[in-house]
Amino acid sequence: MKRILIAVVLIQVGSVLFSQEIPQIDWAALQKTKPWEATEVWEPVPAKVTPGVYTSPPSDAIVLFDGKNLEQWVTPEVDYGARMDVVEAILKKRMNGYSKAPAKWVVKDGECIVNPGSGAIETKTGFGDMQLHIEWLCPTDPGKEGQAYSNSGIFFMGLYELQVLNSYENSTYSNGQAGAMYKQSIPMVNASRPSGEWQSYDVVFTAPHFKRDGSLESPAYVTAFHNGVLIQNHAELKGPCVFIGKPYYVAHPDKMPLLLQDHGDKVRYRNIWVRPL
Repeated sequence: MKRILIAVVLIQVGSVLFSQEIPQIDWAALQKTKPWEATEVWEPVPAKVTPGVYTSPPSDAIVLFDGKNLEQWVTPEVDYGARMDVVEAILKKRMNGYSKAPAKWVVKDGECIVNPGSGAIETKTGFGDMQLHIEWLCPTDPGKEGQAYSNSGIFFMGLYELQVLNSYENSTYSNGQAGAMYKQSIPMVNASRPSGEWQSYDVVFTAPHFKRDGSLESPAYVTAFHNGVLIQNHAELKGPCVFIGKPYYVAHPDKMPLLLQDHGDKVRYRNIWVRPL
């Protein structure tokens, strides 16, 4: 009987510890103080320019989506964190093993469409330094504005977000508009096309590197073109891109999946390929 009681107690304690593994954010309570506003930068506002054309995959590219299926993608048990304590907990979970399910987004007419509420999708393969090409479309949705208008995101290594948003005549904070490394680096210009039109990102991502003791050896850098226009020029990141609070680096593997965000909007993607560098 004593052994049974001990076993029951251990199971209960284990359940509590597991439930506390990833911090839960009380979004309703935070509406009173809105701490995310402390990291919103509204000026300067990037000047508008007229964008260019698309490209096709080079011969040595790894094609992640060619319009046919999502065989290269999965739905992860954990995805990205809105605050650094959540990011740290998610990283621990990722490094200790986490479950994955088939990607639940919709493939139709050669497009990959966000399935709101189904969660993010990520690549089965991990990447470090890379060249990425990805095309995306923000559907026209009258009545929406700001961050609520066709929001998604491209997370390098599941941590470092290049924002996807309708930023054509849609005002929001500059470090959160399309082309921003979210809340860290404002795009040099606004090269957005109108909603309902296809757009492209071409990105060179340099992954961060860590010493054996976990300290930072070199930060992450991003060079990005939006519709053929340079918007990020070797921009240095200060850590993962988070919604609330200041970022800082946490040691992680050299290669991690590329993640696409489900922010509740039916953003579309197509022609996704990478070249590991």
